[in-house]
Amino acid sequence: MVSQEDVCSLYHLLASHGIQVWILGGWGVDALLGMQTRPHKDLDLLMLLDEVARMCALLTAAGYELKEIWSENRWALDVRGLQTLTAFVLVDAGGRELDFHAMCLDEQGNGIPAWEVEEGFTFTRQDLGGNGLVAGIEVRCITAEKQMLCHTGYDLPEKQVPDLQRLHEKFGVGYPESLSLHR
Repeated sequence: MVSQEDVCSLYHLLASHGIQVWILGGWGVDALLGMQTRPHKDLDLLMLLDEVARMCALLTAAGYELKEIWSENRWALDVRGLQTLTAFVLVDAGGRELDFHAMCLDEQGNGIPAWEVEEGFTFTRQDLGGNGLVAGIEVRCITAEKQMLCHTGYDLPEKQVPDLQRLHEKFGVGYPESLSLHR
């Protein structure tokens, strides 16, 4: 499990080394809500492709190792010409999992996924403008609207249904048509 303290510690470590991340997934929902609503087995992070190698070196030194490369991973060249993972999971000896997805920013500040996704899927500059709180610490995350959209295209685990209901209740965001919830 990844605790609030783990999230804050990791976020601070990366930020102190100039590595930008946006919190997604369950912790991203809880950050938007400003409180932890359930236990989380991992921490989902969106980051810049050009910072993946540096982030991996930093986390390897902190005891993390590669656990999994997601099927949607596409190897991509970063700014230094290094072949770089774009969708992967790191884990430490305590079992804390970090799920990373890499993107590039275009000239307008929109995030273009470096991993394999549907054509046209982006994180607009506005999507990347979310802010939340984890244990009272302000963190970057994607907006409630984009969180809702990112929970489509796969079989939604039952434990995630209340996450989306909470986003809907707090922010008034609608459920995407492609999302089948028992409403």
